[in-house]
Amino acid sequence: MTATFRLAGLRLAALLAAPLAALLAAGPATALDLTKKRQTLPDLVLGNEEGNDFVVENKEIELESGKAYRLRIVAKGRQEYKFYAPEFFRHIWLNQIVIQHLEIHGGGPPDHFEFDEPGEIAVEFVTIKPGEYPWTIRGLEAKGMTGKFIVK
Repeated sequence: MTATFRLAGLRLAALLAAPLAALLAAGPATALDLTKKRQTLPDLVLGNEEGNDFVVENKEIELESGKAYRLRIVAKGRQEYKFYAPEFFRHIWLNQIVIQHLEIHGGGPPDHFEFDEPGEIAVEFVTIKPGEYPWTIRGLEAKGMTGKFIVK
């Protein structure tokens, strides 16, 4: 190896040494807990208290990929509501499902949520993949009980 190449190698090593030493001195990187800064979304409301079981409040919900959210799905009508959103459930990381202050934690997406009477289910999650994900109330689609999650 010639003296020129050795000198260039020494200069490169000196240039890299300071940033590398600073990184090592800083210690291990700390991970960001996305669930600590979740945003509460407007409620997705099925039916109302005035007797219209098929009205839906907030049919389209816009979200941003990589952010944490809390969504309450609220049944106010007197129908049996079977809330299906399989594609959406597959493309989020589910932190927990809360029903009457009881938390459900699990390793996979739910198949659907079912309301046999008025009540609410809260879902805490982080969006992962952008896209448009439809949701339906199984059997009541013709009554207008459909919508979508739009993840940008």
